[in-house]
Amino acid sequence: MNVLITGGAGFIGSHLAERCLAEGWRVSVLDNLSTGAMENIAHLKARPNFSYCINSVLCEPLVAELVDSADVVFHLAAAVGVKLIMGNPVRAIETNVLGTEVVLRCAARKGKPVLVASTSEVYGKSVRMPFREEDDLAIGPTTGSRWSYACSKALDECLAFSYWREKALPVTVARLFNTAGPRQTGRYGMVLPTLVGQALRGEPLTVYGSGEQRRCFGYVGDVAESLVRIVQTPEAVGEVINVGSDEEVSINELAALIKKITGSASSVEHVSYEQAYGPGFEDPQRRVPGLEKLERLVHYRPATSLDTIVRRVVDYEWARMPKRALALAV
Repeated sequence: MNVLITGGAGFIGSHLAERCLAEGWRVSVLDNLSTGAMENIAHLKARPNFSYCINSVLCEPLVAELVDSADVVFHLAAAVGVKLIMGNPVRAIETNVLGTEVVLRCAARKGKPVLVASTSEVYGKSVRMPFREEDDLAIGPTTGSRWSYACSKALDECLAFSYWREKALPVTVARLFNTAGPRQTGRYGMVLPTLVGQALRGEPLTVYGSGEQRRCFGYVGDVAESLVRIVQTPEAVGEVINVGSDEEVSINELAALIKKITGSASSVEHVSYEQAYGPGFEDPQRRVPGLEKLERLVHYRPATSLDTIVRRVVDYEWARMPKRALALAV
């Protein structure tokens, strides 16, 4: 099978490319490197079934050509990360909505199946746990930049299902929850690699708010496995499916676990949301996915423990860190 992965040089996209190659598929990657990196796919470049193109998903003639050669499209290209979204909301909305529109329009011309990667952010401020795919959404006011990403991805989902209903385009939406693992960068506000890097450097671990907000961190390899299984499941077409882990942890507990695993003497420093992101920022207290639909449709349930995830991130960050910085931290 020939697959196209938009955003394939990103954190999740590069792991997905590896998993697809392991399946024996031919993989084409499209990425403009705005948040992805050549480093993520450098080890794949020599593989005979792998090719890549550095360009934007907004370049419709190119996307049309790549989609025509594909049997299935994984659409992961998007603006990601709280810091990036808060700092560049116009770019986030345009990239997410217009990019998805281009991919769906090109796929519809030839009836090519598309998996659209969405996000748990669309559940917004909902307090009903666990989040289930059929739940109502509770996104905050449009006057706040905080919710622009959630709104753009919710619109992506609406657009995808409109193509499914009106043009019979085979689409599936995967709502990804917090995902972590090697190659993830803390540059855009991703909490786990940020805290691990701080711990290894002997810096204070910055925890936003009270630190009592609770999240579930899924392993990137489990997420890639879920996506590969989804596109091979005909019953998943026309569905939205939560993808992630349901092992819950507070950010304070996460910081303590990272300190324990790294042996770091770093302190934990709480920073207000207002100081970090400006006035009016809101952050949901809990996010827990219901995984029953994923398990029922594809017979798979992500199972990598948080302890294992943290250790793999620590190993990855340790190997990348300049030895001088490590010596100073010790």
